[in-house]
Amino acid sequence: MPWPLLLPLLLSVFIALLGIGIIVPVMPVFAAGLGAGGLALGFIIASFSITRGLCQPLVGSLSDRWGRKGFLLGGLLVFGVVGLLIPLATSVENLVLIRALHGVGSAMIVPVAMAYVSDLAPVGQEGRYMGLLNTAIFAGIGSGPLLGGIFTDLWGMASAFHAMAALSFLALVLVLSQMPAMPAVGAGSRGREGLLAAMGKMLASRRTSGLLLARLATMIIMVPTMAFLPLLMTQAFQASGSQIGMVIAARTLINALLQGPGGRLADRHDKPRLLRIGCLVISAVICLIPLADNFWSLLLLFMILGLGEALIWPTLGALATEEGRVYGQGTMMGVFNLAMSGGVLIGALGAGIATDLFGLLWTFPLIGLLVLTLTMFAIARIASGRSPVAA
Repeated sequence: MPWPLLLPLLLSVFIALLGIGIIVPVMPVFAAGLGAGGLALGFIIASFSITRGLCQPLVGSLSDRWGRKGFLLGGLLVFGVVGLLIPLATSVENLVLIRALHGVGSAMIVPVAMAYVSDLAPVGQEGRYMGLLNTAIFAGIGSGPLLGGIFTDLWGMASAFHAMAALSFLALVLVLSQMPAMPAVGAGSRGREGLLAAMGKMLASRRTSGLLLARLATMIIMVPTMAFLPLLMTQAFQASGSQIGMVIAARTLINALLQGPGGRLADRHDKPRLLRIGCLVISAVICLIPLADNFWSLLLLFMILGLGEALIWPTLGALATEEGRVYGQGTMMGVFNLAMSGGVLIGALGAGIATDLFGLLWTFPLIGLLVLTLTMFAIARIASGRSPVAA
């Protein structure tokens, strides 16, 4: 394994995602202080998601042609600038624009890092390599909120944003000084094919379209299990803030710790079968959440949820790496992450509509059944398609 190349990349991704995690508990409070209501807060969140979703395929495709290091450096620079700009915002409109810029920076980091790792992954070890990257991502995001709360308590809200800026600039220096610039991989015909043509071929392929649908479907649960869970726990048994944090952290920690073993399983065993198991687990957990009427039962359910996701994430990443050898890794990872953003958006809208129509308790089983239906269909398409490795 090429550790001199991997270690700086993994460490820089961890540092960058740690910075994002630090501002998670602070951003809603800061926005409310600027006068943001529910709709305005939605615009602030949406501005980040929209620019990230739109830019990811384009950035990924361009990184196949022009190389990856420059985009990674650009994304980290944007993150650092955003961390400095947010405390200076004087209106909700300012914050919407800054978060839109933040989304552009995010589009240059995660998909490009995934493409970087995919370039390095030998045939048959895709899951192991993607598991390492996922560990860095989840460890960063999972550790950030705790640090953000500590910084805010000790030095005020602005310190959390300044910490994000400092960590982003640190990661930038690390990439600049320690990571060599790998040559662009788009010199062949696939690199000149164009983004729209490549996306058309992805949708026409049973295996690739199934992979993208599976990525989208498994992300539908993110908003209900993050944004709606605190409300459910408060209504069900007046949960404390620390109890809510422990439930969410348990899922993230289990997921991060098991990414390595999950990646090795993906390399050694049938990937569609592993996906079926993982998707059955997460769908069952989502359906059972309303039946959990105390802290310990929810904690157990979310640990099981993390276990299911630890099977799904590296397996999907390994499949995306295999497909990336056909379309170009940057192009594939950009579209792959666009599907992720689509799943988050569907989950947010679906959970909101279901809650308004049927109530909070019905939201979780309805989302669980939707995820189960979509993932089983997607996995059937993956299994019936032709593997690039076999070809």
